[in-house]
Amino acid sequence: MGGRASRHRGQSHDQGPNTSHPQPPPKQQQQANRPKHKQQRPQAAPPPQPQQQQPDAASAAAGVGRVLGRPMEDVRASYTFGRELGRGQFGVTYLATHKPTGRRYACKSIAARKLAHRDDVDDVRREVQIMHHLTGHRNIVELRGAYEDRHSVNLVMELCEGGELFDRIIARGHYSERAAAALCREIVSVVHSCHSMGVMHRDLKPENFLFLNKREDSPLKATDFGLSVFFKPGEKFKDLVGSAYYVAPEVLKRRYGAEADIWSAGVILYILLSGVPPFWAENEDGIFDAVLRGHIDFASDPWPSISNSAKDLVKKMLRQDPKERLTAAEILNHPWIREDGEAPDKPLDITVIGRMKQFRAMNKLKKVALKVVAENLSEEEIVGLKEMFKSLDTDNSGTITLEELRTGLPKLGTKISESEIRQLMEAADVDGNGTIDYVEFISATMHMNRLEKEDHIYKAFEYFDKDHSGHITVDELEEALKKYDMGDEATIKEIIAEVDTDHDGRIDYQEFVAMMKNNSPEIVPNRRRMF
Repeated sequence: MGGRASRHRGQSHDQGPNTSHPQPPPKQQQQANRPKHKQQRPQAAPPPQPQQQQPDAASAAAGVGRVLGRPMEDVRASYTFGRELGRGQFGVTYLATHKPTGRRYACKSIAARKLAHRDDVDDVRREVQIMHHLTGHRNIVELRGAYEDRHSVNLVMELCEGGELFDRIIARGHYSERAAAALCREIVSVVHSCHSMGVMHRDLKPENFLFLNKREDSPLKATDFGLSVFFKPGEKFKDLVGSAYYVAPEVLKRRYGAEADIWSAGVILYILLSGVPPFWAENEDGIFDAVLRGHIDFASDPWPSISNSAKDLVKKMLRQDPKERLTAAEILNHPWIREDGEAPDKPLDITVIGRMKQFRAMNKLKKVALKVVAENLSEEEIVGLKEMFKSLDTDNSGTITLEELRTGLPKLGTKISESEIRQLMEAADVDGNGTIDYVEFISATMHMNRLEKEDHIYKAFEYFDKDHSGHITVDELEEALKKYDMGDEATIKEIIAEVDTDHDGRIDYQEFVAMMKNNSPEIVPNRRRMF
């Protein structure tokens, strides 16, 4: 189907046109016809970014990109382009090798001339923001960097060489229930993470899941967030987007929320178990009619031999009424998902809570340093967290109180005790004034891979090293920490004892870097697997 719904694809292989009978579903799924002008979604736009939204001609002449809103940068200065990996309506994905390290990535190059409409520009900008926001989940393709020059916008991403989930469905016809349950857990884990972070994917389908490698136990990675949006609890959208076989009935009715992603995941699960979609016809209109009728075939092979528990889960994911569908957290706790013994007994905490718990385990110097890092993050890296802060700050005071945490966190999809809420407040409230301000929230919830960027760490070090001597002295520590009521002698001694590994009474840059990148014993061993 036309329009931006089938815009720039990720690391896929060549895609052919839709044919007729979808057994198995065709390589390039038709996508629901979109209106010529995108519907305005209520209160869902990313926070205002005047300096980025509409760069004028003068800005463009000065080398500021109209999409990313920052100075243009040639991706080929850092990466060598190789063979083509995939091609879509708006761009091409190439193999890209990082010149300094030799590491291989996928680079999605979106032609600037194809971004003719403001909506197209906004879509790409939002895709970058969302990928930054979701970074760190083991089942989401990681965005390594975004570059813009006069000819294209280039998104450098983790390279997935194991092929599409779709290809394995075609090759096998259907998975065993054990294999399907394992893949369903990974898919729903992505949905859970997205929803808890205030993101709706809106285009979940097998083609948008790639295997990291060819191994049977390869992790599955979600890609292509080109149609994804930020949302608030209870918010409804009108845009007709998605792919025909996977589109939820409420999307066709143009009034939907995040539950539409659950429907799409349910369709994928049905295909994983049977090899065919639950709703199909010879043409798009027929598919839509089948979706709206909602009849699910459990009589044809192989369904009679599939467990009742699996069928129960499919039914509960494909309820016509969105309110009656299971949430992602409830799916992860469904008996069928847990039967193979590997799934957790209860839904994992949402990512934000995991990050705040990690933040709680840090020493006081590191917390202040992270505030400096947070203050230097780009707008595109934190726009999603800004939206979450706004949703928690219900009185628009610019700070989050204990009561706002108490009422807001459950709306983000987590069950959390009163004692845990108080612990999180204490952890994030660096200055100890009883509330969490905007920078404190960003510091506590941003993903730790921000610390892989050397310039972020160096700026934080410079904040403490006032005389630029290359060392942080006791006096400099005291001066910097006084601002946060931490400059007492006991705190200084505690920090020096923990960070000063060569015992010279001061902290050099290497010791500072080691502290920033070091995991506390309270933190899960693999920071990327905290969800």
